[in-house]
Amino acid sequence: MKLLVTGGAGFIGSAVIRLAVARGHEVVNVDALTYAACLENVGRVADAPGYCFEHADICDAPRIRDVFERHRPDAVLHLAAESHVDRSIDGPSAFIRTNVDGTGTLLEAARAYWESRGRPSDFRFHHVSTDEVYGSLGPDGRFTEATPYAPRSPYSASKAASDHLVRAWHETYGLPVLVTNCSNNYGPYQFPEKLIPVVILNAIAERPIPVYGTGENVRDWLFVEDHAEALLLVLQRGEVGRTYNIGGDAEARNIDLVRMICAILDAQQPRAKGSYSDLVSFVTDRPGHDLRYAIDATRIRDELGWQPALGLEEGLVRTVEWYLANKPWWRGLQSREGVGERLGQGR
Repeated sequence: MKLLVTGGAGFIGSAVIRLAVARGHEVVNVDALTYAACLENVGRVADAPGYCFEHADICDAPRIRDVFERHRPDAVLHLAAESHVDRSIDGPSAFIRTNVDGTGTLLEAARAYWESRGRPSDFRFHHVSTDEVYGSLGPDGRFTEATPYAPRSPYSASKAASDHLVRAWHETYGLPVLVTNCSNNYGPYQFPEKLIPVVILNAIAERPIPVYGTGENVRDWLFVEDHAEALLLVLQRGEVGRTYNIGGDAEARNIDLVRMICAILDAQQPRAKGSYSDLVSFVTDRPGHDLRYAIDATRIRDELGWQPALGLEEGLVRTVEWYLANKPWWRGLQSREGVGERLGQGR
């Protein structure tokens, strides 16, 4: 297939592109190159036959229409999004612009292109979203595809809106869409403002490791390369109009996750004295911090045969090893706006 991937210079998008190119697909990478993007993420496939980069903003309707007309993709994998909850608290407008307006603009460009080709039944628009649209769980239960939406942050609200737009374009215009909602991703090339990179990089720099509140918040962790496998599988075999939840089946409290990472670092790059866990510092919690997320991935397992290949321990070991071996990559990103600062305090 020829895939149009939005946000392909980001964390998850680049993992999808690396896998897609390895599988022999042609890929058009559309990215605005905002603060969290990095073309080094796709550096190893940049010269591959069939790979092309388009520097474009998904909110720029004429530019996006032109990309469709020139490249004529068979499918869209829509991953472009503002994604950091803390930044959404400080500046929600950017999230509304990209995640809501940008998705609407992309949908209209895709619809016009699809209709101009005679509405081919094999075209796909795959929208990649988050479990955060479902809100917060108590100590029990898991999110299913039937869980009502209850977003509680500007980020999750903007993603919920984009999910609804995609479904509306399917119901109203017949656009062949797929929606996936995933749990927290981690792994190589994750921008250094997210929890796991923050823990690793603060630890090896001998800086305090910030943990919000008491560290009791629970997340389901999904290795990014497992996620990329699932996304391509849904794109190729998923039922049009259907939603698939993608989870890692790896719940952990934030404090336990942090201590796991510290223990891995203790083994791989020991401190001169003590454990990296001695650097843990509890800080004021984020406003509206959801207590727990957990994904029920039964549908994608039973219908498409997917399940995560890596458990949390093995995935964390691989992730720590990657950050220790790729210091030039993350050092080049640490000077970008907001990295290393405490954001999202609601003031």
